[in-house]
Amino acid sequence: MSATVDRASATAPIAGLLVSMTSVQSGAAVAKALFPLAGVGPTIALRVGFGAVLLCLAMRPWRLRVRRDAWSPLIVYGVSLGVMNFLFYQALDRLPIGIAVAVEFIGPLSLAVLTSRRVIDFLWIVLAAAGLGLLLPLLQQRSVSLTGLLCALGAAACWALYIVFGRQVGHRTGPSGVALGSLIAAMLIVPVGLLGTPALALSRAVLLRGLAVAALSTALPYSLEMIALSRLPTRTFSVLMSLEPVIGALCGLVFLGESLRPTQWLAILLIIAASIGTATTAHPEPMAPVPD
Repeated sequence: MSATVDRASATAPIAGLLVSMTSVQSGAAVAKALFPLAGVGPTIALRVGFGAVLLCLAMRPWRLRVRRDAWSPLIVYGVSLGVMNFLFYQALDRLPIGIAVAVEFIGPLSLAVLTSRRVIDFLWIVLAAAGLGLLLPLLQQRSVSLTGLLCALGAAACWALYIVFGRQVGHRTGPSGVALGSLIAAMLIVPVGLLGTPALALSRAVLLRGLAVAALSTALPYSLEMIALSRLPTRTFSVLMSLEPVIGALCGLVFLGESLRPTQWLAILLIIAASIGTATTAHPEPMAPVPD
């Protein structure tokens, strides 16, 4: 009986994390399907705006007293979160989901390598660069959008900033800082996303789908990831998270009919290999929450 209980307690957080990643990528697929109906900007605004509301209802950040020295990292954290979402959705409009997610993973991967001085860690950035390099020849065939690739790389850079300043915010404010950061992101991105959008374009169907995107991409995965983080070793968590580009590609195939060429799959797998290598050789340290 105890062995069964131990097995279940070990399996549950892994299953929860897999559900979390599937939820995030399903949310990306729903968002991409909403682009033709509402436009990219309004979809981003709804995702960030509703996401902030859901996080605030869950974490009630108005009870938090923010110290003066916490505001600077909190603002940078919120801005990087908002710009990351904005650029990722711009990339999503131009690239298959799996490729957009894989390229975005270069951000935390590069951060891990840059903060390490071991030779082996540079092998992982070489693998990631090789994966990215496989996509570049496809630009000439228009199989990959240059603008989309640049937006994904911009989102990757913002993800690195999100991790750096998210750790500072976490130390100063605790989990409620995520909700405050999401409010800052919403104040920045929602007006930009809705700029020039007539109110009539935001029909009930659009608003409901926007709420679904926010729930799938924010409320459910953040809750499941929080449980997984508390029950899984950091290394196990990181390795499992490296599978997200494959889950994104599969969601794109199932929900949107996005099929990838063998070269594109190889590029994704090289970036995943780099992420897994970084996770398995990294020194133990707290894992930052994953966005998207």
